[in-house]
Amino acid sequence: MVHELFSPGVQHVLDLVGIFVFAISGALLAVRKNFDVFGIVVLAEVTAIGGGVLRDLVIGAVPPAAFQDLGYFGMPLLASLLVFFLHPHVERINWGIALFDAAGLGLFCATGTIKAYSYGLGYVSSAVLGLATAVGGGLMRDILANDVPSLLRWDRSLYAVPAMAGAAITALCIRFDVLNAVSTAGAILTAFVVRMLALRYDWRAPRAWNRRSAAVEVEE
Repeated sequence: MVHELFSPGVQHVLDLVGIFVFAISGALLAVRKNFDVFGIVVLAEVTAIGGGVLRDLVIGAVPPAAFQDLGYFGMPLLASLLVFFLHPHVERINWGIALFDAAGLGLFCATGTIKAYSYGLGYVSSAVLGLATAVGGGLMRDILANDVPSLLRWDRSLYAVPAMAGAAITALCIRFDVLNAVSTAGAILTAFVVRMLALRYDWRAPRAWNRRSAAVEVEE
């Protein structure tokens, strides 16, 4: 279980860091969409905690962790405030945001898988919920912003695949009873590295084999 791998204090800090970075990405999208301050906060909150809330509801961990700790709501509010006033400067460090976003992706896909398994789910189901924890907030963000979700678009670098890899490795570690801090770090690092390589080399998932459609994806 998560608390056996990391102390509660360390786990809490890691969660808050991941939440903050995901919230930044949500708030920046709201600014680009010309949303008002309420829209910025909503997109930041949904992006940051949406995946974790979805996981907790599915496994029956109610009320969800996000509703038991004000820090889970406070960090997105802080991120919204920073983006509201400093968004031109924040956008200049997009590569840094992508770096931490990839780290959060790796962290959440691993810890989400572990938490799901600790609530009695099987290996495959746990990995699926680990994936949902990592990408669920971004999926909800894009839907609210009236965009095709990034993880469904062929013209975006791989996002779900790195999370799937990290969640699958974590589930395999559980299956073969080798789950510990080192193996969990390895799963997190795998998701992180694959995501960063996808950004660096513009790796994309393949489209349908022998596709003949002339439709062209419109870049935003």
